[in-house]
Amino acid sequence: MNKIFRKQQLTPYEADYAQWCAEQGALLREGRLSDLDRENLAEEIESLGRSDKREIASRLGTLILHLLKWGFQPEQRKTGWLLTIREQRHRIGKLIDESPSLKACPRKQLTGEFEFARLKAIDETGLPEKHFPVDCPYQIADVLDQDFFPGEPWLPNQLIRD
Repeated sequence: MNKIFRKQQLTPYEADYAQWCAEQGALLREGRLSDLDRENLAEEIESLGRSDKREIASRLGTLILHLLKWGFQPEQRKTGWLLTIREQRHRIGKLIDESPSLKACPRKQLTGEFEFARLKAIDETGLPEKHFPVDCPYQIADVLDQDFFPGEPWLPNQLIRD
């Protein structure tokens, strides 16, 4: 984008976010640092890291929920559960590969995500609350390991097709 912007012609952050982003990118490329909306730009850059952490937490919660269902309802195991477990592990791994500084993030979020996943597992399975452990029974290395599946061993032909 080779537009030349005058300061008064710049789109305010609150008015049109997409346009503001395009203009800020153009200003950076043109080296017009004094014309940048530094405060909002800094906030946006900082929020990128927070959004990756939130995504890891969300994916970790989904992963733990499915591990709980897998381990505590072996007779109900579904292909969809398997696919969800594999996908969440894969996506978390990709986020960490792209931002290695987030490697400790899943370990730090494990307890909090387990607590909510446990409640969801109780609601989804209909099993009594006492059926599920209060503390996470999994180590983070196992949670993220593509070969780890809790509970009884299984064969692909034993899965219920969704």
